Amino acid sequence: MKKKSSMEEIILKYALQNALRYGKAQPDKIISKVIGKKPELKKQAINLNEEIVKTVKKINNLRKEEIEKQLKMIAPELLKAKRTKKLGLKPLKIKKDISVVMRFEPSPTGPLHIGHSYVLSLNSEYCKKYKGKLILRISDTNPGNIDPDAYEMIKEDAIWLTNNNISEILIQSNRMELYYDYAEKLIETGDLYICTCPQGTFKALVDNKQACPCRSNDIEENKMRWKKMFTEYQPGNAAARFKTDIKHKNPAMRDFPCFRITDEEHPKHGKHYRVWPLMNFAVAVDDADSSVTHIVRAKDHADNAKKQEYIHKALKQNIPETIFLGMINFQLKRLSTSEIRKEIIKGKYIGWDDIRLPFLRALKRRGYQPGALLRYALEIGVTQTDKTISAEDFYKSLNAFNKEIIEPIAHRYYFVDHPVRIIINGAPEQEFQLDLHPDYKKGGRFFRTKEEFYITKDDFDAIKTGEEVRLKGCLNFKKESEGKFKYVEGDHTTFKGRKIIHWLTRDWVDIEVLMPDASVRKGKGERWLRKLKEGTLVQFERFGFCRLDSIKTDKLVFWFTHR
Repeated sequence: MKKKSSMEEIILKYALQNALRYGKAQPDKIISKVIGKKPELKKQAINLNEEIVKTVKKINNLRKEEIEKQLKMIAPELLKAKRTKKLGLKPLKIKKDISVVMRFEPSPTGPLHIGHSYVLSLNSEYCKKYKGKLILRISDTNPGNIDPDAYEMIKEDAIWLTNNNISEILIQSNRMELYYDYAEKLIETGDLYICTCPQGTFKALVDNKQACPCRSNDIEENKMRWKKMFTEYQPGNAAARFKTDIKHKNPAMRDFPCFRITDEEHPKHGKHYRVWPLMNFAVAVDDADSSVTHIVRAKDHADNAKKQEYIHKALKQNIPETIFLGMINFQLKRLSTSEIRKEIIKGKYIGWDDIRLPFLRALKRRGYQPGALLRYALEIGVTQTDKTISAEDFYKSLNAFNKEIIEPIAHRYYFVDHPVRIIINGAPEQEFQLDLHPDYKKGGRFFRTKEEFYITKDDFDAIKTGEEVRLKGCLNFKKESEGKFKYVEGDHTTFKGRKIIHWLTRDWVDIEVLMPDASVRKGKGERWLRKLKEGTLVQFERFGFCRLDSIKTDKLVFWFTHR
């Protein structure tokens, strides 16, 4: 029996381990392990890849018991359970006979960005785990900072990210009468009073732990002032305040405001309402009214959580369990929707889905899958530790997670940017087909070739005189002299060179690829690309994953996803 080489032994053990772990061995997941174990094998990349493919085919025909037996015999250390990082979801505290209800509450200043995706993903995954209800609640009680288009964009983004795991959608400005009802209840109980003190006067008193004169007004006076907020008082002249401990050690807790007056026009309601609830009041009322049981929120909202707790207690409602998160500082392009909106209007960006922006709409258009963002959120996990994440680290992780999802389904095609024509003298006329996917979609791409081919300018410039090169899946050739190429007998099993390149015949389609920096790569693609539908994800070999964004009369336009 022929003794296996060192390379073959390493490939075999990692292929067995991979097959045991994932059900089927996957070549692209094995090569990095092999090179990591023996870096010098990188110089034999072609032979290494061929040996891996050959080994994988054999192993994938074995039963699980046979795979385990072989691995135990040649590398028992790889059978040990791999220690994995515990991802994401800490157990929730759940009272008996209570169904989990959670909510995610963005403001409609624009669509969702990657900062939103972290919190929404955790909410969604918790609700999946506990078979709970997830409410999307749009916080639009600040009329002055609303993008009318954001309502629909937020809804679409949330449904896409959570794989349709949104149980209910609420819009706060449609619930104004509910907030007024609760305000009147709290005026009746003496928990809410109407303050007409100038803001500066009130702050000076409260900072010195002293009550303002309005605090001692009776219930009837407060009812009368409440009515005047709707008719007589002007913006800034009156506010409804929640009565707490005026000597509380935290100044933010002392008689905080719950309602204000504004005459700004609301995009949904015009000027129908002028008395608007502030965030803490609306949130507390909605959480109580919707029976929210658990809240995932950033730890810098700790003061808000306490204020909402005051309101819950006054209403004699259950207080939701709060899971605090550390601040995640994504060092990407600015995430300020207000600033980005201005730049869109100026024409700096084509819209919220501009390829340069870290908004979910842009990531979706590029070809990222919701599962990759969900996985990324779980990778960070539920932690109170503050994190700063660079753009490089963010995309490195997100790309890896996304590749796991799309690599098995994306069909392979050739794309040649800056094509250069070459004639390979002596190349035979031939007809053959290439696979759409090496693992599951055999054949499907038919070609007829002779001596004329097109390769990328980079490949053309890199070929050395006398060097043997392989046109992938087609033939081998050598460069005899500048601009002259000659066919070499043989096929891929006899190829000993180190350069394999992709190629095209003249039967092509024009291609444009929009890159992440908004630059455009122009070139040609194989004719089979004409059969694709918009939205299809493909892998251009040796280039990267791309999504077909639009089909024009004279070209196909793709957006680059990642390598």
